[in-house]
Amino acid sequence: MRILFIGGTGLISSAVSPLVISRGHDLTLVNRGASPKAMAPDAAHVILADAHDPATLREALEADVEASGPYDAVVQWICFTTDHLRQDLETFADLTRQYVFISSASAYETPPSQLLAREGATPLSNPFWQYSRDKAACEQMLREAGEESGFPFTIVRPSHTYGYSDVPMAITSWMHPWTIVDRIQRGKRVIMHGDGTSLWTLTDHRDFAVGIAGLLGNPAAIGEDFHITSDDVMTWNQIHEIVAGAVGVSAEALAQQTVFIPTDVLVRFDRDAFEGPLLGDKSNHGIFDTSKLQALVPGFETRHRFRDSIHESIEWFMADESRRSIDDDANALWDRVTDAYTQAIDSIFA
Repeated sequence: MRILFIGGTGLISSAVSPLVISRGHDLTLVNRGASPKAMAPDAAHVILADAHDPATLREALEADVEASGPYDAVVQWICFTTDHLRQDLETFADLTRQYVFISSASAYETPPSQLLAREGATPLSNPFWQYSRDKAACEQMLREAGEESGFPFTIVRPSHTYGYSDVPMAITSWMHPWTIVDRIQRGKRVIMHGDGTSLWTLTDHRDFAVGIAGLLGNPAAIGEDFHITSDDVMTWNQIHEIVAGAVGVSAEALAQQTVFIPTDVLVRFDRDAFEGPLLGDKSNHGIFDTSKLQALVPGFETRHRFRDSIHESIEWFMADESRRSIDDDANALWDRVTDAYTQAIDSIFA
């Protein structure tokens, strides 16, 4: 198949790109040539273009299609708004046989009324995170386009997917994930929202890659939605203990560093930093029924467990000092929050 990725060198897609190439597919990536997470595979064809500039993108893609033929599947990794999606509906109307939109499992009902999220049964409703509402609005636009013009869409919802360049934690820095590991190593306070007992699913990006690769070019996936998640379910306390253990810090030592703060209190400290990622996501249970995906992609299963994969991440960061960058702004915020909260609690019980 001829496959086009809009993006393709991000945290999740960095595992998908080499997998589709290993399966013999012809992969083209459209990006701006720089990513902090991964490099384009050597075997991929790269088109340097701004995916948010529809005129130049269309010109570049038309030239590629004229030279090599239409795309069997396009995966849009970096669309976050209906304005961008509207441009894609025009751009790809006659350039692909399948348009795969990467949405988000955070678009599901929040907080959940049922323990297991299921496609079609769990509504899309997140009042706490604009990012999630925008993804849901994009999904609705795709469904309308499918009904009106037959636009061949497939919707994919990742949940919390990690790779070697990431360290999943309850509260972290996306661009500088080593920051929270550094705090653990130095014995500094670490924030846990609530009591840390909410259940959370972590999915290795290599397992996600198997799921989405099985949907590409699959006619049964047209007009359908799938979350691609694992069955690796843990509490946030367990996740933190696993990360700490991977860098030689005991669960007992981590417990002494951890400050448990109610989520609504964290939001009052900094709404932008905490409301969406916590009230709109991590403070709730995140568990998923993957039977719909498994029925269409029999090879999909949880092959990688976070307890093992975290060591690969730590090795990746330790191999290059430049990867262990620190987010000074995040550190300052976390220090301010923990100092204020512990002082308030101490004064109450003095």
